[in-house]
Amino acid sequence: MDNEYKNKNTSKITTAVFFLITGLATAYLSMIAYKNFIIPSASSREVTPREHLCDDEQRTIAVFEQTSPSVVYIATSQRVRDFWNRNIFSVPKGAGSGFVWDDHGHIVTNFHVIEGASEATVWLNNGQSYKASLVGASPEHDLAVLKIFVAFNSPPPLKIGSSHDLKVGQKVFAIGNPFGLDYTLTSGIVSALNRTLDLEGGLAIEHLIQTDAAINPGNSGGPLLDSSGRLIGITTAIYSPSGAYAGIGFAVPVDTINRVVPPIISSGKYIRPSVGIIVDEGLNNLITEKFGIEGVAVLDVQKDSPAFHAGIIGSRIDRNDHVVLGDVVVSVDGKKVRSLSNLFALLDEYQVGDKVTLEIIRNQNTIKVEIILAQ
Repeated sequence: MDNEYKNKNTSKITTAVFFLITGLATAYLSMIAYKNFIIPSASSREVTPREHLCDDEQRTIAVFEQTSPSVVYIATSQRVRDFWNRNIFSVPKGAGSGFVWDDHGHIVTNFHVIEGASEATVWLNNGQSYKASLVGASPEHDLAVLKIFVAFNSPPPLKIGSSHDLKVGQKVFAIGNPFGLDYTLTSGIVSALNRTLDLEGGLAIEHLIQTDAAINPGNSGGPLLDSSGRLIGITTAIYSPSGAYAGIGFAVPVDTINRVVPPIISSGKYIRPSVGIIVDEGLNNLITEKFGIEGVAVLDVQKDSPAFHAGIIGSRIDRNDHVVLGDVVVSVDGKKVRSLSNLFALLDEYQVGDKVTLEIIRNQNTIKVEIILAQ
């Protein structure tokens, strides 16, 4: 029995020594692992020298550094009256982007950026802010012009490019303030040209540039630039079911901007050249569909207008309440007229006093009429 007791004690001692040795070994190995792995990882890594920037990166950086001082952030507010005490105060309304047009403090932006606002504040690249006054706008082009007074070191205007010679696949850059994140640069390509964006009231903006450069709320009014840093458009809208960027954005082309902005600066408004015909989008759709033709049906002619002197004939209602179709405009200088907004866009490419040739259908015959455009 003594031997059995001794054997049990010896077994217990052996087990205890085994666990003690195992524990010490584990602690030792853990200490080695800590020294070899934990401590070195807390120190700074050696920096790998950067290679030279590629030509495309250098061009992108140059475009941003060259043009960003000409881009502005616009914050708008609206005056409201308190229902209880009748006091008037300002509340924030919205925000957008814009850019410097000339050396006289004119800022170009989208009309929808300032629409319904009572006040607008323009923030420059250097952090300075200025109260802006509204010079004028052209809602049908979604363009507006503001003016600020900068006494010293006024920001430079953007270089003006052209849009009639743009190519699909050409690289473009957009600078703006999406979601209030100021001076954000995105890049992409010209995805398509001559897009149409429908507006309220049956009108539409024609000849838009489509791009995949990321455009989000707050980008509106910012410039779209080519790889030389020239203005080629102004970002105006996105196509998105969710309201955020979905890969399709639109910009008003610079050729339109360069035609519309100067008259706004000079007179506060832009007046489209006109032929003097009375038309209606809804009635035009019904008439052209009924008679199976494509174009713009002339409902009436303004007295002493270019159309009046050219002998253009309007539609009428006979004694049996039937529509007697008058002239239908089907082309302007050989450019096909598809809709009322398309006719406006085509005439918008001309100046008051220019002569255009209208191709019209009259009594199932096609004739051509020369007209001098008026205001």
